[in-house]
Amino acid sequence: MREISDGTERYLLVAVSCGDEERSWSSLEELMALLETAGGEAAEGFVQNLPHPDPATYIGSGKAQEMREMMDAYDAVGLLCDDELSPVQLKNLSDIIDGKVIDRTMLILDIFAAHAHTREGKIQVEMAQLKYRMAHLRGIGTALSRLGGGIGTRGPGETKLESDRRAIQRRIKTLSAEISTMKNVRATTRKKRQQSVIPTAAIVGYTNAGKSTLLNRLTGSDVIAEDKLFATLDPTTRTCVLPDGQEILLTDTVGFIDKLPHHLIDAFRSTLEEAKYADYIIHVVDSADENADAHIRIVYDTLNDLEIVGKPVITVFNKSDLPESEASFYDARADRTVRISAALGEGIDAFYDAVSDVIRESREYIDTMIPYGETSRLAGIRKYGQLLSEEYLPEGIHIAAYVSRGRIW
Repeated sequence: MREISDGTERYLLVAVSCGDEERSWSSLEELMALLETAGGEAAEGFVQNLPHPDPATYIGSGKAQEMREMMDAYDAVGLLCDDELSPVQLKNLSDIIDGKVIDRTMLILDIFAAHAHTREGKIQVEMAQLKYRMAHLRGIGTALSRLGGGIGTRGPGETKLESDRRAIQRRIKTLSAEISTMKNVRATTRKKRQQSVIPTAAIVGYTNAGKSTLLNRLTGSDVIAEDKLFATLDPTTRTCVLPDGQEILLTDTVGFIDKLPHHLIDAFRSTLEEAKYADYIIHVVDSADENADAHIRIVYDTLNDLEIVGKPVITVFNKSDLPESEASFYDARADRTVRISAALGEGIDAFYDAVSDVIRESREYIDTMIPYGETSRLAGIRKYGQLLSEEYLPEGIHIAAYVSRGRIW
């Protein structure tokens, strides 16, 4: 096995294009960013044009032999493939190149293992890794020993890949029970939020679009916000007070990405469902990314897969301060769109206005008199609704306000 003296693992990147070569190169650039996030280094990238991925070697035996020679030329330790490989493809490629073979799914799982900090996040990642390993144990035997568990083999990836399948199944069963318990706790917490009548919004978007930065800007919190893919995994809920005094709960969610491994979607389903039960969706887009249009499509596709549809959407085109930011981005599926710089605070007032408008549209207008003996109702409207006016008269307090539909005020 090749080694690099400075300890950094260097890889050749390869993708198979089945017609859309430009998209394959774009995906390869993202794979390079993922590799850097995981602590590895990209030596060079290649796109192989094929009618379909080769079932035996993914890129074809001839290209695989070429990659073996390229590894020596670029001093690379292995090959990083832009799709999830089958057990046969992993084994055959590893035999041909005589080096480490990692696919996109394995790399993303490795990043999640490094960035999960809470108990729930770690369990969800381990579950996804074990399911991936389980699917790749069949028919490979000892060949798996050279594949490792990803960049640096962190977290559960350190477990011997020759582990008995039944032992993995027992571990999966144990983790499933823990996730089920956590899901119930999350559901109870969510129910309490819904009973409070404070509106809730889930912040979603492509990874590294600036969701955590926006949450910090709006709530004064200190959620980790780095210029990295998947810098934060664990959902965070904070209270935001709008200029009109209205409170809203904001929940930061796991970032989306193209070809997000289905094992991760399954494991993080309870976390991703925070968006399913939210009243509103705040969709953050990196407007400085040349692939922003594709990222918007991927976010909506993922939301549809999670059955998160029919909710008011505010699309926030972030990073408007950067010179690469496009002024022409448009989201036809959003109820409101605003351009901001979460890092600098530019456009936040326009964002507040958009949130207030969307909340108001989902409420009903009331014009009523509140007796002085029931002033607690007024306090509730101030906290959970939008009080437009109040006038103190001899017979009581005359108010005009927007309040949640169906609630007796």
